[in-house]
Amino acid sequence: MVKGMESSADSTRTAPAAPTAGPRRPSRRAALGEVLESGVAVLRRKLSAGELGSLPVVLVLAAVWITFQSLNSSFLSPRNLSNLSVDIVGTGLIAVGIVFVLLIGELDLSVGSISGLAAAVFAVLNVNNGVPEWLALIAAVLAGTVAGTVQGYSVAKTRVPAFVVTLAGLLTFNGVMLYILGTNGTVNLDETGLVAKLTSHYFTNDAAAYGLAAVGTGLVFLVSQQDRRRRRMMGMPHRSLQGIVVRTAILAAVAFTAAYLLNRFQGLPLALLIFLVMVAGLDIVLRRTHYGRQVYALGGSIEAARRASLNVTGVQTAVLAVSGTMAAIGGLFLASRITSVSQGAGSGLLLLNAIAAAVIGGTSLFGGRGTTWSAVLGMLVIQSIASGMVITDTPTAVQFMITGGVLFAAVVIDALARRSQEAHGRA
Repeated sequence: MVKGMESSADSTRTAPAAPTAGPRRPSRRAALGEVLESGVAVLRRKLSAGELGSLPVVLVLAAVWITFQSLNSSFLSPRNLSNLSVDIVGTGLIAVGIVFVLLIGELDLSVGSISGLAAAVFAVLNVNNGVPEWLALIAAVLAGTVAGTVQGYSVAKTRVPAFVVTLAGLLTFNGVMLYILGTNGTVNLDETGLVAKLTSHYFTNDAAAYGLAAVGTGLVFLVSQQDRRRRRMMGMPHRSLQGIVVRTAILAAVAFTAAYLLNRFQGLPLALLIFLVMVAGLDIVLRRTHYGRQVYALGGSIEAARRASLNVTGVQTAVLAVSGTMAAIGGLFLASRITSVSQGAGSGLLLLNAIAAAVIGGTSLFGGRGTTWSAVLGMLVIQSIASGMVITDTPTAVQFMITGGVLFAAVVIDALARRSQEAHGRA
């Protein structure tokens, strides 16, 4: 009896177990949940450390668009968005140059005058003296480059704050512009010429806008993936592949939506295409080159940069040269928009809007933090407010107050972020 029970137990123990399934792969919903959870955790860590990135300006931009769309349904119409995409280009290019200067903890007050000077040089050479457009265009851009280089070298050698040197440049270059234009004061550009087409030409083929969206999104994914592999091989913190895919998908949704809206009006503006290509190119210069790393190093601490044997003079000179060059190019786009150059070129709110765009977009006034895309986001906020005010027939005084309030909020956020970074030993 006992023996029979033992044999029965043995048979129970030795019975082959039912085949078990292999390790189950997480479902797509679970994988997406993990990505979102990790993204939220990273966001919380960055916010607590004062690394806000572009989040505040994106929220402000969304609030501005929602507000004006609720007041007037034509605000987000294809026509208005197309005009908005062209209106941001001239001042936006100047703001990109300002970003370079802010990154080293300085400020360039001469960009408005340089933009007017470059436009005047082009107009006088081409219209009044019959110089070919391409040659006059090169001369105008070189005028801005030379002006910025002279100021940058003066700042580096004398160690006088850049805002003092460029304040003198503001007055000097404005005087040179007035002298070049002469007593006539206004020069009308050829409306069929090359410069006039900068802001009047559109790619009417739908494939142009969609192609740009596809190429841009693909390049972002490839660059992000390459950066992830490089960091992974070096044992550095890196984004997950799922996170890169999610971010790329969000960018693709925004890009293709913008392409769809632009195609519903006149197509892809040439000015916007040039703007995005230049912003992306300069962003690569800042993020992927030795020169860019030196710019950020100077913004962190100029004395530490000197002790590390960095070419401080060369970097400071180059930064102001970039600012002057971008101001000249931006001035040509502004002249193209109105097809004329007058004694008021480069004056008014141009300087303030360019600086405000860089700061609102997230470039730190303390140096060392910001990207060229900051200028794009900041310019979108400023121009969206201006466009919304026009559509809703709001007084200009209110526009100034709102823009000033947004700028003040950006400065406060920048200061608080800086304080938080110091508390965490990151500044």
